Amino acid sequence: MITPFQQRLSAFVQLGRAMRHLAESDQWPGFSCALTETEFSQLRSLFLDVKNRNGWFTEEAVVQAFRSWADALSEDSLAEWIAPYRGKIESVRPVTVAVICAGNIPIVGFHDILSILITGHKALIKLSSDDDVLIPALLHLLCRIEPAMESQIAYPTGKLEDFGAVIATGSNNTARYFHQYFSSYPHIIRKGRHSVAVLSGEETNEELNGLGHDIFDFYGLGCRSVSKIYVPRGYDLNHFFGGIFSFKEVVNHNKYANNYDYNKAVWLLNREELMENGFLILKEDLRIPSPTASLFYEYYDDLSSLYAQLDQVADSLQCIVSRDKIPFGKSQCPGLSDYADGVDTMAFLNGLLEN
Repeated sequence: MITPFQQRLSAFVQLGRAMRHLAESDQWPGFSCALTETEFSQLRSLFLDVKNRNGWFTEEAVVQAFRSWADALSEDSLAEWIAPYRGKIESVRPVTVAVICAGNIPIVGFHDILSILITGHKALIKLSSDDDVLIPALLHLLCRIEPAMESQIAYPTGKLEDFGAVIATGSNNTARYFHQYFSSYPHIIRKGRHSVAVLSGEETNEELNGLGHDIFDFYGLGCRSVSKIYVPRGYDLNHFFGGIFSFKEVVNHNKYANNYDYNKAVWLLNREELMENGFLILKEDLRIPSPTASLFYEYYDDLSSLYAQLDQVADSLQCIVSRDKIPFGKSQCPGLSDYADGVDTMAFLNGLLEN
């Protein structure tokens, strides 16, 4: 007998297949994608239309997000991810979990929603105004695949009410507000984090090109986007520039170019020392988060001392990209178990059953 959990799992696998078709072709593949030809065309048109609501959500960015999720929603990936928690999931007593989504990159809140729904809980979804089209469209498709899941999803139009737990993502300022407002509920509150890369000086052009993806994918707006590099003293930054040259077209995006021009003008007026190549500004700076279209860098003398320094600010870091940590080019390709802020969402949701 097929259990409700198995039905939910199967529905997400089918959703992943549909997302792959949507990402990789503008031609309807047939009913195997769980969509009629008209519905497929309508969803594909969202890739073009959504950028009119959020200029950062280009077709390229949306396709990349869909392709990444198509990989994650494979039957094998889901089964491996679920395995440690499956016993409790099979006997879940549903809790309504309010999820407050970020909107910095396309469908960035989908992991939280997936976790809530697949464990059998109910998701009370507060969408970001920057990403309020794609997630409802995907969940509508999910409910067409498995109609029983429709009762697990709701979108509050006003104040959040009638929930038993909270997962909220926001900036450092909003995180402080979330902690105060939701202190009496079981919660995961995420604040702003940033990612860095550590170069040894021996990176190949292929590795530097991979680092370009870590920096430029989603225009550097994600918490997994590298905003600073650490390089050994004496490193020739022109070597770095050569390795990322293939990403030069990023400056053709109007919003990115506006940020490039603005930051360059401000720093030049302040007589800051800069390096630039026409699409990225390099600035030596001790801070980690850098403005859009720029990248901070810092020299180091000893690798062990650098990692000890990074350990001290671990709470503000999402990823460290290097030969020793996350491989170059992989920061924007998290697996299902690569939880934001290192907090195991599935363990949190299963813990609700004990409350």
